[in-house]
Amino acid sequence: MKQPSSKTLRVSPSRLRGHTALITGATRGIGLAIAHALAAERCNLILTGRDQSALTRASRELAPAKTKILSHPCDVRDPHSVDGLFRSVRKQFTTLDVLVNNAGIAHPNLPVEELPFPVWKDVLETNLDGMFLITQAALPMMTRGGAIVNNLSIAANRVFTGSAAYNASKHGALGLTNTLREELRPRGIRVIALLPGATDTDIWTTLWPRAPRLKMMSAATVAEAVVQAILLPANATVETMEILPTSGPL
Repeated sequence: MKQPSSKTLRVSPSRLRGHTALITGATRGIGLAIAHALAAERCNLILTGRDQSALTRASRELAPAKTKILSHPCDVRDPHSVDGLFRSVRKQFTTLDVLVNNAGIAHPNLPVEELPFPVWKDVLETNLDGMFLITQAALPMMTRGGAIVNNLSIAANRVFTGSAAYNASKHGALGLTNTLREELRPRGIRVIALLPGATDTDIWTTLWPRAPRLKMMSAATVAEAVVQAILLPANATVETMEILPTSGPL
Protein backbone atom coordinates (compact mmCIF):
# COMPACT_ATOMS: atom_id res chain seq x y z
CA MET A 1 0.00 0.00 0.00
CA LYS A 2 1.31 3.42 -0.95
CA GLN A 3 2.21 5.51 2.09
CA PRO A 4 0.93 9.08 2.24
CA SER A 5 3.63 11.64 1.52
CA SER A 6 4.93 14.01 4.16
CA LYS A 7 3.24 16.78 2.17
CA THR A 8 -0.11 15.06 2.64
CA LEU A 9 0.45 14.81 6.39
CA ARG A 10 1.51 18.40 6.85
CA VAL A 11 -0.95 20.41 8.92
CA SER A 12 -1.87 23.76 7.39
CA PRO A 13 -1.13 26.73 9.61
CA SER A 14 -4.18 28.44 11.07
CA ARG A 15 -5.29 31.66 9.44
CA LEU A 16 -5.69 33.06 12.96
CA ARG A 17 -2.07 32.53 13.96
CA GLY A 18 -0.71 35.84 15.20
CA HIS A 19 -4.11 37.52 15.13
CA THR A 20 -5.51 39.04 18.32
CA ALA A 21 -8.90 38.47 19.95
CA LEU A 22 -10.50 40.20 22.92
CA ILE A 23 -13.09 38.22 24.87
CA THR A 24 -15.26 39.68 27.61
CA GLY A 25 -16.68 37.36 30.25
CA ALA A 26 -13.77 35.08 29.43
CA THR A 27 -13.39 33.21 32.71
CA ARG A 28 -16.14 30.62 32.31
CA GLY A 29 -18.89 29.20 30.13
CA ILE A 30 -19.06 30.12 26.47
CA GLY A 31 -16.45 32.87 26.83
CA LEU A 32 -13.82 30.51 28.20
CA ALA A 33 -14.72 27.87 25.62
CA ILE A 34 -14.24 30.40 22.81
CA ALA A 35 -10.88 31.37 24.34
CA HIS A 36 -9.80 27.72 24.21
CA ALA A 37 -10.98 27.34 20.61
CA LEU A 38 -9.16 30.49 19.48
CA ALA A 39 -6.02 29.50 21.38
CA ALA A 40 -6.06 26.20 19.47
CA GLU A 41 -5.92 28.32 16.31
CA ARG A 42 -2.83 30.10 17.70
CA CYS A 43 -4.70 33.36 18.18
CA ASN A 44 -3.35 35.85 20.72
CA LEU A 45 -5.86 36.48 23.49
CA ILE A 46 -7.01 39.39 25.62
CA LEU A 47 -9.14 38.00 28.44
CA THR A 48 -11.29 40.16 30.64
CA GLY A 49 -13.81 39.74 33.42
CA ARG A 50 -14.59 41.21 36.81
CA ASP A 51 -12.75 38.62 38.92
CA GLN A 52 -8.94 38.84 38.85
CA SER A 53 -8.46 35.44 40.47
CA ALA A 54 -10.73 33.82 37.87
CA LEU A 55 -8.77 35.57 35.11
CA THR A 56 -5.53 34.22 36.55
CA ARG A 57 -6.95 30.67 36.55
CA ALA A 58 -8.16 31.04 32.98
CA SER A 59 -4.77 32.33 31.83
CA ARG A 60 -3.01 29.37 33.46
CA GLU A 61 -5.49 26.98 31.87
CA LEU A 62 -4.77 28.46 28.43
CA ALA A 63 -1.00 28.81 28.87
CA PRO A 64 -0.09 25.44 27.23
CA ALA A 65 -1.39 26.80 23.90
CA LYS A 66 1.73 29.02 23.82
CA THR A 67 -0.09 32.07 22.49
CA LYS A 68 0.34 35.58 23.83
CA ILE A 69 -2.21 36.16 26.60
CA LEU A 70 -3.12 39.41 28.32
CA SER A 71 -5.59 39.18 31.18
CA HIS A 72 -6.97 42.39 32.63
CA PRO A 73 -9.95 42.84 34.95
CA CYS A 74 -12.75 45.04 33.67
CA ASP A 75 -16.29 45.91 34.70
CA VAL A 76 -17.94 46.43 31.32
CA ARG A 77 -20.62 48.61 32.94
CA ASP A 78 -18.05 51.24 33.91
CA PRO A 79 -16.62 53.55 31.20
CA HIS A 80 -13.53 54.24 33.35
CA SER A 81 -12.87 50.52 33.76
CA VAL A 82 -13.25 50.00 30.01
CA ASP A 83 -10.81 52.86 29.36
CA GLY A 84 -8.31 51.22 31.72
CA LEU A 85 -8.64 47.91 29.89
CA PHE A 86 -7.88 49.47 26.53
CA ARG A 87 -4.94 51.46 27.84
CA SER A 88 -3.44 48.13 28.85
CA VAL A 89 -4.38 46.51 25.53
CA ARG A 90 -2.75 49.26 23.46
CA LYS A 91 0.52 48.84 25.34
CA GLN A 92 0.85 45.27 24.02
CA PHE A 93 -1.14 45.18 20.77
CA THR A 94 -1.45 47.61 17.88
CA THR A 95 -4.51 46.05 16.24
CA LEU A 96 -7.49 43.90 17.14
CA ASP A 97 -8.82 41.27 14.75
CA VAL A 98 -11.63 39.65 16.73
CA LEU A 99 -13.92 41.00 19.43
CA VAL A 100 -16.19 38.64 21.33
CA ASN A 101 -18.76 40.47 23.45
CA ASN A 102 -19.67 37.62 25.76
CA ALA A 103 -20.07 39.24 29.20
CA GLY A 104 -23.62 38.86 30.44
CA ILE A 105 -25.75 38.12 33.48
CA ALA A 106 -29.26 36.85 34.14
CA HIS A 107 -31.72 37.32 36.99
CA PRO A 108 -34.09 35.15 39.01
CA ASN A 109 -37.38 34.27 37.35
CA LEU A 110 -39.76 37.04 38.44
CA PRO A 111 -42.79 38.74 36.86
CA VAL A 112 -42.39 42.41 35.97
CA GLU A 113 -44.46 43.55 38.95
CA GLU A 114 -41.99 41.87 41.33
CA LEU A 115 -38.72 42.63 39.54
CA PRO A 116 -36.64 45.10 41.59
CA PHE A 117 -35.40 48.08 39.61
CA PRO A 118 -31.76 47.61 40.77
CA VAL A 119 -31.84 44.10 39.27
CA TRP A 120 -33.31 45.43 36.01
CA LYS A 121 -30.67 48.16 35.90
CA ASP A 122 -27.76 45.78 36.56
CA VAL A 123 -28.82 43.38 33.82
CA LEU A 124 -29.32 46.14 31.23
CA GLU A 125 -26.03 47.83 32.15
CA THR A 126 -24.08 44.58 31.87
CA ASN A 127 -25.70 43.00 28.83
CA LEU A 128 -26.39 46.09 26.72
CA ASP A 129 -24.44 49.10 27.98
CA GLY A 130 -21.34 46.94 28.44
CA MET A 131 -21.52 45.68 24.86
CA PHE A 132 -21.79 49.26 23.61
CA LEU A 133 -18.87 50.54 25.71
CA ILE A 134 -16.50 47.69 24.82
CA THR A 135 -17.37 47.84 21.12
CA GLN A 136 -16.97 51.61 20.94
CA ALA A 137 -13.55 51.38 22.59
CA ALA A 138 -12.45 48.47 20.37
CA LEU A 139 -13.45 49.88 16.98
CA PRO A 140 -10.43 52.18 16.50
CA MET A 141 -8.21 49.09 16.79
CA MET A 142 -10.27 46.79 14.55
CA THR A 143 -8.82 45.76 11.19
CA ARG A 144 -10.42 45.10 7.79
CA GLY A 145 -11.34 41.43 7.60
CA GLY A 146 -11.90 41.28 11.34
CA ALA A 147 -14.99 40.07 13.15
CA ILE A 148 -17.17 41.10 16.05
CA VAL A 149 -19.18 38.31 17.70
CA ASN A 150 -21.97 39.37 20.05
CA ASN A 151 -23.24 36.57 22.25
CA LEU A 152 -26.95 37.33 22.58
CA SER A 153 -28.90 34.10 23.37
CA ILE A 154 -32.12 33.04 21.65
CA ALA A 155 -33.78 35.43 24.11
CA ALA A 156 -32.81 38.13 21.59
CA ASN A 157 -35.79 37.26 19.42
CA ARG A 158 -38.04 35.26 21.74
CA VAL A 159 -39.84 36.00 25.00
CA PHE A 160 -39.44 33.97 28.18
CA THR A 161 -41.86 34.86 30.96
CA GLY A 162 -40.24 35.90 34.22
CA SER A 163 -37.12 37.15 32.39
CA ALA A 164 -38.14 40.71 31.50
CA ALA A 165 -34.76 42.36 32.10
CA TYR A 166 -32.84 39.56 30.40
CA ASN A 167 -35.22 39.56 27.40
CA ALA A 168 -35.08 43.35 27.10
CA SER A 169 -31.29 43.43 27.28
CA LYS A 170 -30.91 40.77 24.61
CA HIS A 171 -33.53 42.30 22.29
CA GLY A 172 -31.72 45.63 22.64
CA ALA A 173 -28.36 44.00 22.02
CA LEU A 174 -29.69 42.44 18.81
CA GLY A 175 -30.77 45.89 17.63
CA LEU A 176 -27.32 47.24 18.42
CA THR A 177 -25.69 44.31 16.63
CA ASN A 178 -27.78 44.73 13.48
CA THR A 179 -27.07 48.47 13.36
CA LEU A 180 -23.37 47.91 13.91
CA ARG A 181 -23.24 45.38 11.06
CA GLU A 182 -24.60 47.89 8.56
CA GLU A 183 -22.29 50.64 9.79
CA LEU A 184 -19.20 48.43 9.51
CA ARG A 185 -19.82 46.85 6.10
CA PRO A 186 -17.80 49.57 4.33
CA ARG A 187 -14.87 48.85 6.66
CA GLY A 188 -14.90 45.13 5.87
CA ILE A 189 -15.58 44.15 9.50
CA ARG A 190 -18.06 41.32 9.94
CA VAL A 191 -20.60 41.44 12.78
CA ILE A 192 -22.06 38.13 13.91
CA ALA A 193 -25.10 37.79 16.16
CA LEU A 194 -24.65 34.58 18.15
CA LEU A 195 -27.97 33.23 19.44
CA PRO A 196 -27.27 30.00 21.33
CA GLY A 197 -30.08 28.00 22.80
CA ALA A 198 -29.77 26.13 26.09
CA THR A 199 -26.07 25.67 26.82
CA ASP A 200 -24.75 23.99 29.95
CA THR A 201 -23.20 26.97 31.76
CA ASP A 202 -23.42 28.57 35.20
CA ILE A 203 -26.06 31.08 34.08
CA TRP A 204 -28.75 28.46 34.66
CA THR A 205 -28.06 28.59 38.39
CA THR A 206 -29.72 32.01 38.26
CA LEU A 207 -32.20 31.57 35.41
CA TRP A 208 -33.58 28.10 36.14
CA PRO A 209 -31.72 26.08 38.80
CA ARG A 210 -33.62 22.87 37.96
CA ALA A 211 -33.12 23.13 34.20
CA PRO A 212 -32.54 19.78 32.40
CA ARG A 213 -28.83 20.20 31.74
CA LEU A 214 -28.45 16.79 30.11
CA LYS A 215 -30.49 18.09 27.16
CA MET A 216 -28.26 21.12 26.71
CA MET A 217 -25.35 21.78 24.37
CA SER A 218 -21.83 22.12 25.69
CA ALA A 219 -20.08 25.48 25.62
CA ALA A 220 -17.37 23.84 23.48
CA THR A 221 -19.96 23.07 20.78
CA VAL A 222 -20.97 26.72 20.58
CA ALA A 223 -17.31 27.81 20.55
CA GLU A 224 -16.50 25.48 17.66
CA ALA A 225 -19.28 27.01 15.56
CA VAL A 226 -18.09 30.54 16.40
CA VAL A 227 -14.54 29.83 15.29
CA GLN A 228 -15.73 28.26 12.04
CA ALA A 229 -17.75 31.42 11.32
CA ILE A 230 -14.72 33.62 12.05
CA LEU A 231 -12.60 31.49 9.71
CA LEU A 232 -14.85 32.05 6.70
CA PRO A 233 -13.18 33.92 3.83
CA ALA A 234 -13.25 37.68 4.20
CA ASN A 235 -15.85 38.00 1.42
CA ALA A 236 -18.38 35.82 3.29
CA THR A 237 -20.06 36.02 6.65
CA VAL A 238 -22.61 34.47 8.96
CA GLU A 239 -24.82 37.33 10.10
CA THR A 240 -27.05 35.51 12.59
CA MET A 241 -26.04 32.19 14.09
CA GLU A 242 -28.82 30.40 16.00
CA ILE A 243 -27.63 27.15 17.56
CA LEU A 244 -30.05 24.87 19.40
CA PRO A 245 -29.84 21.49 21.11
CA THR A 246 -31.26 18.80 18.85
CA SER A 247 -34.05 18.35 21.41
CA GLY A 248 -35.12 21.93 20.63
CA PRO A 249 -35.44 25.01 22.84
CA LEU A 250 -35.98 24.17 26.51
